[in-house]
Amino acid sequence: MKLLLTSGGVNNKSIHEALVDMLDKPIADCNALCIPTAMYGHPWVGPGVKAWEFISGKEENPMVNLGWKSVGVLELTALPSIDEERWVPLVQETDVLLVSGGDALYLYHWMQQSGLAELLPSLRAVYVGMSAGSMVMAPSIGEFFVGWTPPSGEDQTLGFVDFSIFPHVDHEMLPGNTMAAAERWASEIQGPAYAINDDTAIKVIDGEVEVISEGHWKQF
Repeated sequence: MKLLLTSGGVNNKSIHEALVDMLDKPIADCNALCIPTAMYGHPWVGPGVKAWEFISGKEENPMVNLGWKSVGVLELTALPSIDEERWVPLVQETDVLLVSGGDALYLYHWMQQSGLAELLPSLRAVYVGMSAGSMVMAPSIGEFFVGWTPPSGEDQTLGFVDFSIFPHVDHEMLPGNTMAAAERWASEIQGPAYAINDDTAIKVIDGEVEVISEGHWKQF
């Protein structure tokens, strides 16, 4: 599976071109599934209007509204209550997974509970994460980002990549997300880490990592 891990979505030309290069056909020919689950666990986001904006492509962060052939919804909290044959073939056939921001630990929990976490490594789809949707791919998120607390009480996430991500650096709506805060966060993280702003993304293909940026970022 190819990963495009963004902070704020596909919101500049460089990130858009990186996404197009990762697909095996034009965006207009690709079927996508959007995953809004992380939003429900975050007090600033959803459920409610923000979740609807993401699913409908009405939000400012470009992901769902990039011109896909079709966009469906994959709600992870619903999957444990339905048979796998109802949803696994759908995921296996999709070209792109669009995973929203929100709470990374809530998303991780439901990726595990739903069975999606086990399925992900076998998929041919391009995985496009935004904020928490990107952070969940890391081994852990760090105490700075712990909001919803999982049953384990830990900040562990999927570990599909060997680095952690501090998103939204210097975002005007998040005054605590400074580069200095990111440096303190990184000093407590076990392993490599990146701080990225909303004009930056990290592309991962076959373990090869490339930073795509029209903004600013820092590797720790």
